[in-house]
Amino acid sequence: MAEAALARLAKNPSAVQLNVLLSPGTPAMQAVWILLGKTRFPVIFWQSSVEEGVRKVEIPFEIAAEYVPTAGSVDSQTLSELSTASAPTNAAFDDIVTQNPQMQRLKAQAAILAAREVPVLIYGESGTGKELFARAIHNASGRSDNAFVAVNCGAFPPELIDSILFGHKKGAFTGATADREGVFQQADGGTLFLDEFGELDPAVQVRLLRVLQDGTFTPVGGREECRVDVRIVAATNRDLLQAVTEDTFREDLFYRVAVGVLHLPPLRERHGDLGLLAGRVLETLGHQDTHLKDKKLSAAAKNLILRHPWRGNMRELHSTLLRAALWSSTETIEAEDLREALFQMPERGQGLLDRDVSQGIDIQELCDDIWRHYIPRAMDAAHGKKTRAAALLGLNNYQTLTNLMDKLDLK
Repeated sequence: MAEAALARLAKNPSAVQLNVLLSPGTPAMQAVWILLGKTRFPVIFWQSSVEEGVRKVEIPFEIAAEYVPTAGSVDSQTLSELSTASAPTNAAFDDIVTQNPQMQRLKAQAAILAAREVPVLIYGESGTGKELFARAIHNASGRSDNAFVAVNCGAFPPELIDSILFGHKKGAFTGATADREGVFQQADGGTLFLDEFGELDPAVQVRLLRVLQDGTFTPVGGREECRVDVRIVAATNRDLLQAVTEDTFREDLFYRVAVGVLHLPPLRERHGDLGLLAGRVLETLGHQDTHLKDKKLSAAAKNLILRHPWRGNMRELHSTLLRAALWSSTETIEAEDLREALFQMPERGQGLLDRDVSQGIDIQELCDDIWRHYIPRAMDAAHGKKTRAAALLGLNNYQTLTNLMDKLDLK
């Protein structure tokens, strides 16, 4: 009878209202009916006993059968804070987590630059930690007790650039209802971090050069010159030497800022750091919200992290692990949780068939680039099984794939 009722419910759960008799002799079946009746099926429970006969009963608890992710426990304000991966204001070189030899050399170079009053230019893709280095340089310098002011040069509205940089006087233009300091005045005695430095308009580059040369400027609508003592740390993901060659960036401004130069590598080239950084991100998330405490990665999830190209660098790693941690319902983040959290970005055109042979090309390197592109994707599609991945790539056996991965340093 119970089996027949279950069959009817499976076909159309909403069409049947069951009356279930809970008798003392069938505890296993009682448990099944209680679970079903308290989750998805409409059930009226009746209980029979020698003492009280048959009577309708209410089961005094509720059971949630749906998948419940961690995200449901985190409040909106905390979610907003967790989503930002900005550099800490008190960043020091110890906050730059690495065991990669190249990054360790860069930390040592940056520490030397911090102690010297020279401008610094930091190169690197978006998300490689340029602001983290800039703040660490400031905090390790003799200016650490004064202001660190960060501005994004790519976000300057053209009509307000001068006002943002140099300030303005009341009445200088429509809307200027009071005197306002520019970022140079705000950073006086401290450090001015010019992010996306390569995006500065050529007209602004001229005005900026004067300030860097003699430390003086005139606010918009003002008559008196102001003098400031500001250290410049600039950052860009553009090739400024190429921009100088193309006459889109002033050569004199470039050499004025490019005294101490740091080239930050992308995450995919920081061999040995991915697992370390992923662990640090999860640890930080756990400190920010107790519901994310003790989250850890399964072995398969770690392997997936090692194979992903991370073109968004630390920002992409942070946001991916945050999504995976929020939607994972257990302490362990599995490969499937991580796979669902990853974004597969469309590939940028590589122009492999459009190289200028007259300038010389490395055909083997081009072939290696193709292997670097497709091997991680094949491993992902094959869920880490090399035999299957080798077949997807048209290779004879998994040993050939293993040899290629060792040669290209693919994990």
